[in-house]
Amino acid sequence: MDRIVVDRITKTYVEGKGKSRKETTALRGVSFSCAEGEIFGLIGPDGAGKTTLFRILTTLILPDGGQARIDGLDIVQDFREIRKRVGYMPGRFSLYQDLTVEENMNLFASIFHTTVEENYHLVKEIYQQIEPFKDRRAGQLSGGMKQKLALSCALIHQPRVLLLDEPTTGVDAVSRKEFWDMLDRLKAQGLTILVSTPYMDEAARCDKVGLIQDGQLFSLDTPQGICDEFTDPLWAVAGPAMYELLQALRRSELVRTAFAFGDSHHVTLADPTREAETALLRWLADQGHPDLQWKRISPTIEDRFMAFSTESHA
Repeated sequence: MDRIVVDRITKTYVEGKGKSRKETTALRGVSFSCAEGEIFGLIGPDGAGKTTLFRILTTLILPDGGQARIDGLDIVQDFREIRKRVGYMPGRFSLYQDLTVEENMNLFASIFHTTVEENYHLVKEIYQQIEPFKDRRAGQLSGGMKQKLALSCALIHQPRVLLLDEPTTGVDAVSRKEFWDMLDRLKAQGLTILVSTPYMDEAARCDKVGLIQDGQLFSLDTPQGICDEFTDPLWAVAGPAMYELLQALRRSELVRTAFAFGDSHHVTLADPTREAETALLRWLADQGHPDLQWKRISPTIEDRFMAFSTESHA
């Protein structure tokens, strides 16, 4: 059963009047679905429309067109009931920073006419990690502890759907891994999770991934299926002067694309043959880059996204 169904959702923001009127289209007919007990990852740059979509699905704003259903309920007609069934973590920490951990938990439980004691079993595994600090104000917590508190508050009313808008941004790597381990356990309990993330290692842990840019979904598949859409041979190249190397790669007529990826540059060739590869390495040596590490690699979700970005702006 599909817990989330999004059908051709559109949204345009209008600012000003008359000659100063400005329209910004945030969503352009977005459609997808999330099944029960599934983690769906929404991947895209800032301004792609992710937060607008989350605000629509949480019934905070209305779409201009299209329809969406959460747990079989229409987001417009049944918004009150949907709010009882959805847990939401916005991108920015939004709990009351002057309240303690315990006070925030009690507040969110009371909003949904329950108590922390009644539903403690729902959040026990997560909340136990921050319970020793229950008397500390939320604003004084570390990033990882704020994250756990926000997730506990989102789960205290036993939602059927969890909406997480870049929940791990600015959190250390260990806390990010712990957070995703918790999501896997929640998924095993049947919770449907829609999450946006800028981290490609997190995207790889999703059951399905949607790539979004300029308000449009341009690819929707499993993480491996997204990678398989990248059909060009791909190489990783590294050397002593990485910035100068990238500039040289982008000057060469033999190179189709060149992007910086951590400690290497990912490169595709206009003519992906052994002869062109040899010619490029010879040309790079002439440009002052003789000692390079050059190897064939498998593409990632990020490679697929960068390829689309290049194609769409060509």
